[in-house]
Amino acid sequence: MEIKRPIPEVGRAARGSNAVDGSAGLMTACTLPTRPSAPVAWWSGARPAERLCHAVGLLLILSGLAHLVVFAVDGGPWDGPVSWRKPVTFGLSFGATLIAVTWVTSYLRIGSRLRALLLIVFAADCVVEVGGITLQAWRRVPSHLDMETPFDTAVSMTLAVGGGVLVVLLTVFAVASFRHRPAGPAGMALAVRSGFAILLVALASGAAMIARGVVLTRTGHQEAAYHSTAALKPLHGVSLHAVLVLPVLARLLSGTPWSEPVRRRIVAATTGCYVAAVIGASVWAVLTY
Repeated sequence: MEIKRPIPEVGRAARGSNAVDGSAGLMTACTLPTRPSAPVAWWSGARPAERLCHAVGLLLILSGLAHLVVFAVDGGPWDGPVSWRKPVTFGLSFGATLIAVTWVTSYLRIGSRLRALLLIVFAADCVVEVGGITLQAWRRVPSHLDMETPFDTAVSMTLAVGGGVLVVLLTVFAVASFRHRPAGPAGMALAVRSGFAILLVALASGAAMIARGVVLTRTGHQEAAYHSTAALKPLHGVSLHAVLVLPVLARLLSGTPWSEPVRRRIVAATTGCYVAAVIGASVWAVLTY
């Protein structure tokens, strides 16, 4: 008597769609779905406004890097009102800030339509700011505080108005972060609130630089206006990117095996160090202003 041994499951799967089982009939092989990578999954789940802002931020960063290459080829001074430094630093800073704010505001308890509208206006304003600065760099004239010709005055005033729009938009996000506790992993609420609070310091120092420069320019002290911003630049630069650094730290810590209290203490300690750096830059600005 011949005994038929059952076909192992692995063998059946290996035979594909042509494998035949005596009791079940035709058997087809099952294909497991491929899991998309993390960036692809995030991009597919992002809202249209978020995709737009991240794409624009990336283009601004690439613009800054491209002008770094221009500086390496063309040469010239790095400091001063007319240099390739401005399209480089402003492209990198505005691009990184736009991407950071787009991501960080996803933790805010704010209406999706209002957030999308504010982000789109913010992205447009970032393009105007970087575009005006880049245009003037290629024209070999100062971008800010330049009232020499009607066109230069228009560009300078457009950048000043754009700066005011930035202050309003980012202040709205900062207020929203303190009105309702931001969502996210342990330490994210403190990171988001502290990041926006320190960002307001950067906006205030930027507004002070523009205001001081405009007054000097209007009173006939053009060269003094260009050099009047030096004292506040360290404070402006240090406080500008806390909204990126602190939330990224909280997000990275969420992937560690450490307990939530430990992660909160790490975020709090880092925030304290960042605040100390801002205070130090503020003292320097007061002593050298």
